[in-house]
Parts: sequence; C-alpha cells; structure tokens
Amino acid sequence: MEEHNWIKTILTPLSWIYGSVTSVRNRLYDQHIFLSQKPEQFTISIGNLTVGGTGKTPMTEYLVRMLQPDFHLAILSRGYGRKTKGFLLAGSQSTAEDIGDEPLQYFQKYGKKVAVAVCEKRVEGAKQLADLRPDNNLLLLDDAFQHRAIKQDIKILLNDYNRPFYNDLPFPAGRLRENRNGALRADAIVVTKSPTDLPESDRKKIIEKIRKYSNPKAPVFFSSIRYAQPVDYSGSEVTLKNVKLVAGIANPQTFITHLSQHFNVIEEIIFPDHYNYTSADLERLIKYLKNDTFVVTTEKDMVKLKPLVEKSGLATQFAYIPIAVDFGKDTGPFSEWLKNRLP
Repeated sequence: MEEHNWIKTILTPLSWIYGSVTSVRNRLYDQHIFLSQKPEQFTISIGNLTVGGTGKTPMTEYLVRMLQPDFHLAILSRGYGRKTKGFLLAGSQSTAEDIGDEPLQYFQKYGKKVAVAVCEKRVEGAKQLADLRPDNNLLLLDDAFQHRAIKQDIKILLNDYNRPFYNDLPFPAGRLRENRNGALRADAIVVTKSPTDLPESDRKKIIEKIRKYSNPKAPVFFSSIRYAQPVDYSGSEVTLKNVKLVAGIANPQTFITHLSQHFNVIEEIIFPDHYNYTSADLERLIKYLKNDTFVVTTEKDMVKLKPLVEKSGLATQFAYIPIAVDFGKDTGPFSEWLKNRLP
C-alpha cells in the first residue's frame, strides 16, 4: 500500500496536467469554438468519467429492453478492440475482430430488432446509420460521454459504487478520463453495482458527494447487478458446482465475488479487458479440466471464446452467467424521468 501511495504521489502532477488539458478541451466545446454536430436521430449517451468497468454494457441493454417497444433503436459504439476501421453495420457474419466484443454481444441479443453499428467518429457513424436505416429514430451512444463532437440529447453518467469518481484522480495517478467536474454535463447520474440493501443514509451520503461536482438538477439513481441462471455455450441452463473462473473485463471483482459466494472456485484466470482469445488460451483453459468442472466466463468473454469452444466440442463444459441492471426502488422514478425527456 505504501508503494502504491508513493507512485500515486509521483504521478499526481501529471494528473493535474492531463486534467487541465481535458478541461481546456471541454471549455472550447462549451464556448462553441470546437463545434458539435446534431445528428438526425434523438440520442442518448451512456458513459462514465472512469476508465472501464462501470457497467455501460448492461445499462445499454437495459435501455434497449425499456425503449425498444416504443422506438426504432440503433446502437452506435466505437467498437473498442476491433481490428477494422471506419463505419461497419453489424451483420450475421460479424465477429468480435470486426466490430468489437460489446457490439457483437448487442447484435447477438437484439440484432433482429435493433441496428448495431461501430464507428470511431460518432457523427459520421450517426449519418451513415440515418442513411442506411432512416426509420431508426432513437440512437444509443455507447461510451460517448467524452465524445463531444456529437450533440447528445440525454447524457447518462455511470458512477461505480465501488470506485466512485469523486474519490479518484485523472490519469495517470487515477482512472479518470477528465476532471471530476465533467459530471456537470450529465443529465442524470446512475450509481451502478450498488448493494441491493443499501441503507437510505448511505444513499444520501453518496448523493451529497456527487452533488459537489454535478448539476444540482440532475437526478441520482441507484442500480445493482442481477445475475441470472448460468447458461452453457450451447444455450442450455446448467447447474454449477466446481468452476474455473475466467474473465477478460475491466473490473472483474464483482464477477469474482459472485462466483466465490455461490460456487466452488478452483482457479481464477484473469485476462486484460477486451482480450482476444487464441487457440493457445483455450488449451490452457481446458488443461486438466475434469468432467465435474465448468469453465465459467462473463457474457462479454463468451462472445469471443464461443467460436473456439464450439470447434473443440466442449460447448457444454463452458458456461457464462448473464447479468442485468436492476434499479430496485428506483425503477419507476428512472423510467418516469427518462420517458419525460424522450420525443
């Protein structure tokens, strides 16, 4: 811990410089020196101040399920980790290397009803989506809070309960993409991964800390992660006992905690976020794998591992645990707040 604090102290001046640069950039957008463009679609941005792991993917999926009955939706993502460039519309032949793991997950779950596309330049991506899918009247921008070149009608900022932005610093001493007062741009803040039994007194304390940096008119909601029944890679629900835990996500601790509380974890193997699995990795995962043991991954890892696993014939010994956002007592208030702002 002392070594960590020493390194953080050394890097803090660099964080001040980085934070100042991002603040100047934001000011130039605020003063319309840098221009933002309004796309044809009504846009909702889901983003964060922290690098990775705040729950953008399950939040985007929550909005899809909530809004799809009333709108023609499209999801536009950067497609982080893909090996392609420019605009791509997801299709039945798309892979994680083509469009990235999270967009592929969206497409596999909702592609029959929701257009999914990737593009580094969101303005260009929104324009091409409007040309190709003119009926899509609502655009979800995945991880675009800092992408100010495109105007966003509703900006939802996610704050991880376990790693709150108000206790963090900009890169490199911390994990913030910009200064804490970037929260001022948010129309609402969602505290993700909250305990389901969070006391009201703790909620109020968290809101007070957020309010130091956010717009006082922006509501603060609390959500938690709900884990579903495990599913093997062939699509069948399974009962788990002994598991080999595998994760390649930004912040795997919540996943690790859940599996440790409910199953006998015999091994943990952690890969970097957005990791692209290889045949050699698969060999490592199945080495000494017993018949009574499952390799259990996140859903995001499943979309990349599944093609390799199916070739090996072990799809029934690999499983993942679907997750969903649960707003608990904030379900009604969040829905009412959002729907009052939609076109």
